[in-house]
Parts: sequence; structure tokens; C-alpha cells
Amino acid sequence: MATWCANDSSEDDEETVVQETENDESEKDPTINVNLGEKAANDPPEETSSCHKTADGNRENFNGKKLLNPDGEQPDESSKENQMLPQIYIPKKPLTCEDGVALFCDHILGTCTAEEADEAMAFYITEQIGNKRSWTAVWKIPLDALLLNCDVEDVPSVGVLVQVNCTPCEGKALPLHVTVSVAEPFSSNVANLPRELVEEVLKEYDYSVPILDVYPVQGLGSEVDNIAEALEHARFFYDFLWRDWDDEEECSEYAGQIEKRLQLHYHIQDGTIPGPISKRYHTTLEEYRSKRLELTKFQTSIRGEATPGEAVECWKKYYEMSMLCGLLKFWENMRLRSHGPFYSRIYKYRKGHRPTGKKVTHIVAQIMTTDMIKNFSLDTLIQQHDSLEGALESCFSGDMVVIFPGEYQADSLASLTDDIHIKGAGERQEVVIYSEPTSDNFVASKRSQVTLQDLTLVQKGTCDGIVVVESGQMTLKNCVLKCEGTGVCVLTGASLFMTNCEVTGAQGAGIELYPGSMAELLQNEIHHCSNQTSKDPKNSLGGINMKVLPEPQLRMSANYIHDNHGYGVTILVPDNIQSNVDEDQLNASGDKNESGQLAKAIQKLSLNTSTNKLDSNSLGDVGLLHKMWFTS
Repeated sequence: MATWCANDSSEDDEETVVQETENDESEKDPTINVNLGEKAANDPPEETSSCHKTADGNRENFNGKKLLNPDGEQPDESSKENQMLPQIYIPKKPLTCEDGVALFCDHILGTCTAEEADEAMAFYITEQIGNKRSWTAVWKIPLDALLLNCDVEDVPSVGVLVQVNCTPCEGKALPLHVTVSVAEPFSSNVANLPRELVEEVLKEYDYSVPILDVYPVQGLGSEVDNIAEALEHARFFYDFLWRDWDDEEECSEYAGQIEKRLQLHYHIQDGTIPGPISKRYHTTLEEYRSKRLELTKFQTSIRGEATPGEAVECWKKYYEMSMLCGLLKFWENMRLRSHGPFYSRIYKYRKGHRPTGKKVTHIVAQIMTTDMIKNFSLDTLIQQHDSLEGALESCFSGDMVVIFPGEYQADSLASLTDDIHIKGAGERQEVVIYSEPTSDNFVASKRSQVTLQDLTLVQKGTCDGIVVVESGQMTLKNCVLKCEGTGVCVLTGASLFMTNCEVTGAQGAGIELYPGSMAELLQNEIHHCSNQTSKDPKNSLGGINMKVLPEPQLRMSANYIHDNHGYGVTILVPDNIQSNVDEDQLNASGDKNESGQLAKAIQKLSLNTSTNKLDSNSLGDVGLLHKMWFTS
């Protein structure tokens, strides 16, 4: 297999495009030279902050930053301003998820393992390079090679116009490198970047740089355009699909793993996965990368044999990194759903009934008065708590928690494993419970008789549904659910009974029913849900979202579903599992009559919406949505 390495010679091809850019005064940036040295005390104040343009023909303006020449001196401010960079090639059509699967999984990777991915990507690039030996490009210079006395992370990228030269050679190590030389006239997005500094950096690199650091200029013909697209595809692969742990463990179906990450990436991009979840995922990924870098630096700092303290610290950093790695793999393998990973989050041990067999009523209030308990029977066992958390921790199956007016938080709501009844004392808007922003869950249950009544739940920062019924049965009575992430999620095999409740503000559907779940909704109001930003409004999940296969059961009566993005009720049909469904009933792409197809699906689901009021939903009352999703 041929790879590409640096060539010792340089050619002066493709200068026509550069010369045209030089003569095109209309593209000049009006920005004056940037002061790369110390600012004089009597200089007038700057009216704007650092302005910059990118390597595709725009300027950088490093206010207050110091760029030193190879001799360590500040550049001569009277030197001639550098030429503008020409426009780099930008692909005309972005990759879709289907295109990405065909390109990366089928064409590039095929049956490759993770260890062979670099070589497969290199071969793909060499295919596109073909016999093209030279072209003009913008080289994005590593900032740490240029900048001193400043924070590198705060400075935009530095681009320089170069001539790229390459020749095929056998058996060279990856990553691919090419020879570059400064193109004439000297052009950069930094108006007064010293040329001698760039030459010095290139000399240190032996004029050989990674091919992914060069961005071909547009207008050089179809051959160079193909090379530019191939490089963009490679950058996309390493930025979004490759993981640091990939080549450290065996994976027999690596292309399949990449397909999962592609689906995850595009579901985040199109808004299928709500913002709080995608933010949590990206934060975890960045934290993993930071921990990995921290571990690597610590290991390299150890001189000789590690001391016991160093060994312990090394194992500690490795453990932290491994835990984050495991979480990321779990999320990716489960293909984040609209409410988060599709797996049980509750591992708390169930207490069961109190050993004495007695049931206790827990009063949550700062001070308990006789008025609070006057309506209880004389034989009621009462225990008072200052906090809701303390009350929940003291509960056994069969207990009741009565919360008096106020504002509360309780982590234990995220792991309700016993049959308890939690109710507010007074009007529902007077008893407000806020989620813990650092938690994944707000309210989650897995018992057969869990009830929430006369409460207002306010979701802040949690990424899962405001209420997740993992298993068993949850009853919601006269509650207000103010969502920030997704709404109420009923997982496979679980049941929800909801009466006289209000659900609003969800980024996903207000109520989401998973395959094989059951819900009975009576006199509820579901409005202003599915508010996540989506490139395609047809992907909005609406007020109620039902995932088919096997069909969930939904009974609705006297509900008011209005002002949701999408349909009032969305029937989500998988377009990737055709063998298990009746195409006449579920595959709308094969049926020209969409309304007839919808009628069949409604009949199959025994969905009766005639006794409900559906109004002002952006796509209509009830509709089908075909989308690829998974239940494994």
C-alpha cells in the first residue's frame, strides 16, 4: 500500500491563482497593520476588540499579543503588509448521515479494525491525490511555534500560503506528511506576520508538515478539489468519530461502531437529541480528553522508577480516565435517545416494608404545628423532617410524604425504589421542587405504586426526562411539570397514570412512550414542548411521542394539547426495521396516501383522540414521523 511522504524538491506550480488574488484589490481587508509589539502609552484607545477572519481569505488581529522573529526581536512595524490569503476550498454539499455511513463505513473502513483505521484513511487520501504532485494551500501553523508571552488558546489560527509538494513512497509511517514551501507573494491572515519567522518554523520542521494541516485553495481544478474534500473527510473522522481508546482494545465490528457515532453526531446536529443531553455528552468527552492528557503528562514527568506515591497518583488518574471512557462507550453504544441513554439508572437497593409492618407519614416542614396534623387520624404515626431529602431517606414501602409550602430539592427523587406517596399540602403552585443541576435524573421510579400529587416540579440542568418511569407504575395527580430537558418518559414495560397535570417547556416531547409501555392520560394540558433547535421542523416530536414496535398503549380523554412544535401526537415509525412490520401499515414511503397510512397506524394503536382538544400544534393534530431509532 502506498503512502505519501515529504519530497525534497519544490515546484512552483499554480502561481496563477495566487497572482490573481494579489491583483484583486476589491478583496483587501481595510484593517491596518496589527501591532505585534508593546502598545505605546500614547496610542489612541482601540474602538473594537480583536477582529479576525479565517484562513479562507480573512485577517487575524492579535491585539496585545507578541509575535517575535527568529532572533527574539519584535518585528519592524514599518515592514510591508502581507498579502491577503485566497479562499480555501469549501465542500459545496455537506455530508449527510447516509453519505457518511457509505463513505466511512463501507468505502474507507470496510472490514478494517481500529488499529488499521489510520492506514485505511491514508490509502483513501492517496487515492484522491492520484498523480497530482503540487498545489497551493493554506498551512495552519501550530500556534505554540509562533506565539510567546501569551495564552495560545486565546489566539485564533495563523494561516500562511504555501506550495505543497508530495511524491509516493513505500513503507512510510503515518500520519501522512507533505513538503511545503512559502508561496509567492508572501500571504497570511496576520497582516504583519514576519516571513523570517515562518521560514524558521518550516526549517525546524524540515519543511515537512502533516497533510491534514494544509487546506487547498479553491479554483485549482477538480483534482485539487477532490483532494480538499478528502482532507475534510479525514479531519471530520478524527474530530468527531475517532476516539483515543479505539486502537487500545479489540473491536470486531469497528465500522459498525463508527456508524453508531455518526448517528449520534447527526442526531445532536439536527436537534433530535435535546441540548442539555448533547451538552452533557460533549462535556464528558472533553473531560475524558483532559484526563487522558493529564495522565500522559504525569507519566512523562516521572524520572526513573516511580515512587509509591507516584504509582498511586498514576493509578488514580488512570481510574478517573477509565470511568469517563466507560460512560462514553455506554452512551455511544446505546445511541443517546431523546431523554438520554436507554438503560436503567436506578441501582439503589429496595428497602421494602418496615420490619414492624407499620406505615409512617413524614411531614416536611421547618416547624410542625398542630394545624398541620389535625386532619390525620389519631393512630397515624408521624415523623417530622426539615428537608425533603431526609424524609425520602427515611421512607419504607407504604409510607406517605406530606410536603408543606416552600421550595425544596432532593437527590433521592431520582431513585424511588419503594412504593411511596408524595403529596403537597395546599395548592400545587405553593410546593415547588427543583432538580439538582449536577444530577442526570430528576424524578425516576421503578416500583408498582409510586404517586406524586399536588406538586410543582421545576427541572434545572438535568438531562433525562423530568419524570422517568423505568419500570412499574407511576401516578401523577394535579402536578405542574416545568421542563428544561425532556418531558415525562415511560420506558418499555412501564406504566403511567396522569390526571389533571400540566407539562410545558420540554425540549423533546412532553410525554414520550417507548415500545411496549402504557399510559392513561386524563384532563391534562401539554403545551409548548419539543422546543429544541432542529434543522428540519418535521423532526419535532410534538406534545406526545409514541415509538412503535411493539406498540405502546395510550388512552386519552379530555386532554388539551396545544402550541407544541410538531404534531400534537407523533407516531414514530422506524424506517430501518422493515422485516418486522407490515409495510402497508407502517411504511409511508411505500404508500402514496399519507392520510390513509396515518389512519391505519391510529387504528393499529387503538388511538382515540376524539375526546381530546388538539390545537395550534405546528404540524397538525396527529402525524407519522419516519426515523431510524433503536431499542437495544
